[in-house]
Amino acid sequence: MANSYKDTMNLPQTDFSMRANLPQNEPKRLEKWAQEDIYGKVLEKNKDGKPFILHDGPPYANGPIHIGHSFNKILKDFVNKSHAQRGFYTPYIPGWDCHGQPIEHMVEVTLGPEKMAAIDQPTLRRLCREWAKRYVNIQREGFKRLGVNGDWEHPYLTFTPNYESGNVEVFKDMYLQGSIYRGRKPIHWCSNCHTALAEAEIEYSDEVSPSIFVNFKLDVMPGIFEANGAEGAAYVLIWTTTPWTLPANAAVSLAPDAAYVMVQAEGKNMIMAKDLVEQVAQEAGWADWALVSDAEGNPVTVAGKQLCGLTYTCPIRQDLQGSLIYGDHVTLDTGTGAVHTAPGHGQDDYLVGLEFDIPVRMPVDDNGVLTAEAGPFEGLSTDDANPKIIEWLREQGTLVAEKKINHSYPHCWRCHKPVIFRATEQWFVSMDENALREDALRIINTDVEWVPAWAKNRIGSMVADRPDWCISRQRSWGVPIPVFRCEKCGEVVATEESFDAVIKLFDQEGADAWFTKKPSEYLPRTVCCEKCGSHDLVPEKDILDVWWESGVSHTSVLKHRAAEGVHFPADLYLEGSDQHRGWFQSSLLTSVGCYGVAPYKSVMHCGFTMDEQGRKMSKSLGNGVDPEEVMSTFGADVLRLWVSSVDYSQDVSISDNILKQVSDAYRRIRNTFRFLLGNLDDFDFERDAVTNFDDLEPFDRYVMVQLADLVKEVENAYETYRFNGVYRAIYDFANELSAVYMDEAKDRLYAEAPNSPRRRAVQTVLMNVLEALVRLVAPILSFTADEVWECYPPAERNREGRPFSAQLAGWPHVRDFVPALPDAQAQEQLRADFAQIMAVRDVVTKALEDARTAKVINKSQEAAIALTAPADVAQLLERYGLPMLEELFIVATVRVEEGDQLSAAVSVAEGEKCPRCWNIRALGGNPSHPDVCERCGDALDALEAAE
Repeated sequence: MANSYKDTMNLPQTDFSMRANLPQNEPKRLEKWAQEDIYGKVLEKNKDGKPFILHDGPPYANGPIHIGHSFNKILKDFVNKSHAQRGFYTPYIPGWDCHGQPIEHMVEVTLGPEKMAAIDQPTLRRLCREWAKRYVNIQREGFKRLGVNGDWEHPYLTFTPNYESGNVEVFKDMYLQGSIYRGRKPIHWCSNCHTALAEAEIEYSDEVSPSIFVNFKLDVMPGIFEANGAEGAAYVLIWTTTPWTLPANAAVSLAPDAAYVMVQAEGKNMIMAKDLVEQVAQEAGWADWALVSDAEGNPVTVAGKQLCGLTYTCPIRQDLQGSLIYGDHVTLDTGTGAVHTAPGHGQDDYLVGLEFDIPVRMPVDDNGVLTAEAGPFEGLSTDDANPKIIEWLREQGTLVAEKKINHSYPHCWRCHKPVIFRATEQWFVSMDENALREDALRIINTDVEWVPAWAKNRIGSMVADRPDWCISRQRSWGVPIPVFRCEKCGEVVATEESFDAVIKLFDQEGADAWFTKKPSEYLPRTVCCEKCGSHDLVPEKDILDVWWESGVSHTSVLKHRAAEGVHFPADLYLEGSDQHRGWFQSSLLTSVGCYGVAPYKSVMHCGFTMDEQGRKMSKSLGNGVDPEEVMSTFGADVLRLWVSSVDYSQDVSISDNILKQVSDAYRRIRNTFRFLLGNLDDFDFERDAVTNFDDLEPFDRYVMVQLADLVKEVENAYETYRFNGVYRAIYDFANELSAVYMDEAKDRLYAEAPNSPRRRAVQTVLMNVLEALVRLVAPILSFTADEVWECYPPAERNREGRPFSAQLAGWPHVRDFVPALPDAQAQEQLRADFAQIMAVRDVVTKALEDARTAKVINKSQEAAIALTAPADVAQLLERYGLPMLEELFIVATVRVEEGDQLSAAVSVAEGEKCPRCWNIRALGGNPSHPDVCERCGDALDALEAAE
């Protein structure tokens, strides 16, 4: 009998497939978007809207995209699409960082040492450009596959002429202001890459280093100790973990206010900090030691600054003399309190050396090999020199103790090998000459919004503590430092006129011309050496730091390409958290130094991608996640949904197991759309919608208010970049809609007559949900939203003037809901009432589960519910009516009685099951159809009348 009524039911119909087949279908949709120029159409739609510019930080063009790239680019797409959906004008110019040592190194490896030795610089630069272009194209296709919208055909590339000229524009302004200078000071130097490195190019890893204690022989015994009986030679005992720097020793630094004593052990008189004596004695293994004491037996102490000026014989270069000085950088947490000081090998050493006019000695060449200045250790690399120097000190009798320590040590971010501190002639941006540090800190604290807010402290402390920025590199593939030297006298030549000529040259021919043309070919005749008047000028050989290059994108992109809709400053920069010392900072310093303002109004950072156990991804662990594999298995929309689900400000975990969980969430959202579409197939909003809010059923009204709340919550989450808030709100709404409302509504949707006011009321709500939900998810589930949009009910799909994509649909506004919602007070009353009603439903649901377990009933439709509730709750339930409760609980009958506690009792309902709707109801109420319930009989009459 039941089967005979199947064709009379309003069963769901839709072209929207249950199976997404994202890996197969997404590439087809990408082709469709390309043909339709979806990016251009979105811009055209919003051309009169308020501009919002997210300026893209350039990834490095040296390899295919990885999961971190994907995480970053998808977040940017969320920002742009959510703004575009809300009517903002959002041009997005993707960019690539195309210069630098890694590309040059890969070309060198490809060529081999023989070809590399014979190649000229223009050819090498051409090969580097070709390498970069190759990976720009590979990465571009990877980013497009993620569903990221942008001007992919016109990206910015740091090797293009117009971009390169922007470097010179910024350099010119900062140089002429006096913020850029050439000086000899210690910088991080990579002996493997043969170039200087900036702070942003340093990473820290553990290294095992020698820890040694060495006696430096003083020229005289300090009088205070001599007066208290000390005789013979006196020494200052130093501690260091870099024995290879001892040939450059020029001073020993003491803590100015710390107490120093003279220890007598193993026949020597050694000065060190009093607080560290016992620790040193243990390290040195002294069985017997004593302190020089006065007549009363009290140790003789002297403040570090009072020993300043004493001299000693340098430990390696014994023909040179060193001095005792003092500095606040000396601490008493380890060592001896006497710090071996080589101003050419450390920032603190350099600064304290300046204060006391200590010479800068540099016995290490570009290859990290000790020179003749290192005496007997000439020709050794810094690594090889360590054991040789230690053994030599032992033979000299000055080595007091030695051991190995494991400590954090700076490494090159490209080759990952340990770096050295080495004083060389380099170009620097001064942090203090024109108050750059002060201005940057003020702007960080007052002019920029940081997302999350605590990031302000992070970048602020980095700017506060950073040394002058070393911007020169000793490589071939990059933008040259745009200055000249006089061939006759060596004077630097850099004037407004010379800079303007270089800007014009680079803008027209690119930076390659620097290496192929003579300065006389492009410099005006008026440019000459101001010192000797010579016109024989030699171009600088060093190139600019790649962080400088990417940092000046505010000029080379935001200013140079303003005609394309971008503006300066940008509304947002968004990159990984490491960019607080990288691109965020280099952009800030060059912009503040050149224009006096930040290049961005707000900055948002994301964490790193980790594996399921929270470990950093690496080849050795084999725990990397390839985005291409993810998309070929799960689809880009599942990857995008994962990005939306996490707290991007922290490091985030990703794995197959995590993606499978996200895939389940995706299916829940997809099935919600499928239910909506399937039950709206015969719905024409203009013809069928219920236009009066009071004509909706009570639960319909509540869902409409929930939908309005969802729109507001999601809009706020998008505005504040809380994409996990968007995900959670949408997922929870879809989950509750599926578990409660859609379950409750099935009876009305399937069994009522097609045009029944009760059925049309549900469809009106579902249509509102569909219209809002597809727009809310479009920035995240871009592929799926467009698929939903194409599978709309025929009447809506074919409506004249309808946008062809969900990305053009605009934002859902509560004021546009039909029917219109009641006032705020009435909405709040609905929320309060249904909060109580849903609490009652939870009690009923638990009672039904228990009854099924006890085999009292098979299905909830068989149940009769006897509710006991406190008076106020009972009155609320009766006010909404028992029929509504029966539909909400999906039971046969409900009875409500007053009592002290809320409870529900379940029994088997009396009566017969309607063979059409399967509800237990009185049959035969409609004489035309005596075998079914009255409601189903009326529905059958309506169907027959419509035939």
